[in-house]
Amino acid sequence: MEKHYDLAVIGGGPGGYVAAIRGAQLNKKVILFEKEKVGGTCMNWGCIPTKYLLHETQIYQQAKKHKHLEGPLSEIACSWTKVQKQRERIVGRLVRGVEFLLEKNGVTLVKQEVRLQNGGEIVSAEGEEDFRVSAGKIILATGSESACLPFLKPDGERIITSREGLELNRIPDRMLIIGAGAIGLEMGTIYRRLGSQVTILEILPGIMPGCEAELGARLERSLKAKGLKILTQMRVEKKVVGPDGITLAGTCLRDQTPFAYEGDVVLLAAGRKPLSQDLLDENPGLKSGKGGFITVNKRLETSLPDVYAIGDLNGGQLLAHKASHEGVIAAENAAGAERDMSAQAMPAAVFTDPEYASVGMTEEQARAETGEVKIGQFPLSASGRALTMGSQDGMVKIIADGSERVLGAHIVAPHASEFIGELTLAVTKRLKLSDVAETIHIHPTLAESVMEAALHAQGGAIHILN
Repeated sequence: MEKHYDLAVIGGGPGGYVAAIRGAQLNKKVILFEKEKVGGTCMNWGCIPTKYLLHETQIYQQAKKHKHLEGPLSEIACSWTKVQKQRERIVGRLVRGVEFLLEKNGVTLVKQEVRLQNGGEIVSAEGEEDFRVSAGKIILATGSESACLPFLKPDGERIITSREGLELNRIPDRMLIIGAGAIGLEMGTIYRRLGSQVTILEILPGIMPGCEAELGARLERSLKAKGLKILTQMRVEKKVVGPDGITLAGTCLRDQTPFAYEGDVVLLAAGRKPLSQDLLDENPGLKSGKGGFITVNKRLETSLPDVYAIGDLNGGQLLAHKASHEGVIAAENAAGAERDMSAQAMPAAVFTDPEYASVGMTEEQARAETGEVKIGQFPLSASGRALTMGSQDGMVKIIADGSERVLGAHIVAPHASEFIGELTLAVTKRLKLSDVAETIHIHPTLAESVMEAALHAQGGAIHILN
């Protein structure tokens, strides 16, 4: 192994491997360190396998509940063993594809745990083959892990994280989930479809903290109608492990009454924490903020010279596509560019049924910042395409300022994650309602609802009253 590189990337998740490939494309000599599997949590134990299980369980649910199919429903079953084997094949194929791209781009991949010392030298972790590598620029992409409660730490069996939740060898009869964010809702959706009694406990007043209040409430009603038991303002304070299960007890903050719920498995989905402690211990000059997230400027530079931090490590929205985008920006800045990172138009999605997708400001944020706002809404009950799908429970909502510049958009609909991109472009490029409303949309599609919502904000919707 060579001793010096132009760029070293520590962490091979979506941000790390993208940074490495982009650096190599800019003719830099790049080395990438990943102690587990390339693709990180997202590809191996997060985004990709979760979406596969959501897809498979949706097909299973639709087959069981479709009104116009005939035959004995009792004979329809989901082969969990086959589903899990296919999950492993899909993940393996994607990991091999990324490793192929790294190799063909000339990136040196080292599957070993390393430490950053003295703000610039990379050494092997204790117990590994000894080596030292230096680099002109370093990008930290070590990611995050599931947060836990002081009295509730994962044991891999009864108390698990989403990582173990994707690999269960049997379907639990009763599952308790702490946290009604994206992870909790998606995991709850998977196991409810498979027959588990799922109870989600959330300490805040609503699901998906920080989401658009109106559409968040709409999604919560829809998920409850599909069998998820979602309880908000529930502060979990202790656990009791018994022979038949595990009980979570605490206080309902709404009326200060005690509660207790028993399950076979408890899944922790109450947020994530950065994998930053070793970095901070070894590098006293590395600054961090609340929760241990590494502090960076707009160019993703840390307090250490020539060291960048990207993805979950620097906080904000903990999203794989944020990490990938920051990987490109950090690699280009390490090669001499001067690009700033902006999260103003960062899209997000929750892959439940229906999905929730959003970008930019909520109505509350827009009113507080701009005063005058224009709101456009279009319910899926007026969408021909939604009716053909039997999925009319949803809405598109667009928020614009007084000059009709699009500030944000929020969607509850099937495949919302697939058509939020148009509105992300509108927020990014500071487009106006007319730019969206006057764009021809294919009929019949769910995306037509975007056009209608923009028209509604202008008082000119065709398929609903203004």
